[in-house]
Amino acid sequence: MKIAVLGTGTVGQAIAARLSGLGHDVTLGTRDPQATLARTEPDGMGNPPLSAWAAEHGEVRLATFSDATAGAELVVNATSGSGALPALEQAGADNLAGKVLIDISNPLDFSKGFPPTLFVKDTDSLGEQIQRAFPGARVVKTLNTLNANLMVNPKELGADSSVFVSGDDAAAKTTVIELLQSFGHTDVIDLGDISTARGTEMLLPVWLRLMGALGTSAFNFKIVR
Repeated sequence: MKIAVLGTGTVGQAIAARLSGLGHDVTLGTRDPQATLARTEPDGMGNPPLSAWAAEHGEVRLATFSDATAGAELVVNATSGSGALPALEQAGADNLAGKVLIDISNPLDFSKGFPPTLFVKDTDSLGEQIQRAFPGARVVKTLNTLNANLMVNPKELGADSSVFVSGDDAAAKTTVIELLQSFGHTDVIDLGDISTARGTEMLLPVWLRLMGALGTSAFNFKIVR
């Protein structure tokens, strides 16, 4: 499958590498490919610049948001929450129309430091905002409740855990669930329509406090029933 992954941070790199390793044709989308590759300093989390990652993943192309999505069959939004709508606007509504759009982003507001707050919650969600902004896209919210490594390789935990999907299009969710299963996820829970993304996005404050208490991000939720 031809897949565009929008966002070149830790999540985007992890998703792109895993998809490519599974045999998909992957393009990584960014605002300015040349500027992105020219960066030599570590990112805000201390990770190496994208150029180092790209050198090890030559099979993954780098393109503008628009060019990456134009030829894609499926699009993954792996940007930050605040960057999601601007990135998708640059990708273009026509390039997103009819396509499954997996949204991994979270509406985290770091303007007042850490821990962040949510810039949308309770009566709305970032997933819903994206669906409203791009009604032709088939938005599915998922993978926003665990770290990048576990998104693509949940077996690292050594125990089963749960992930969630939210979306209005049943066929799109089926496609996404199959992709999640190819990553190794064995417990995928369909929460319902895109409004249920409010719940998974509001899990992030709990997730962040768990990370602080446990001293690691190598954990996930498990729904026991």
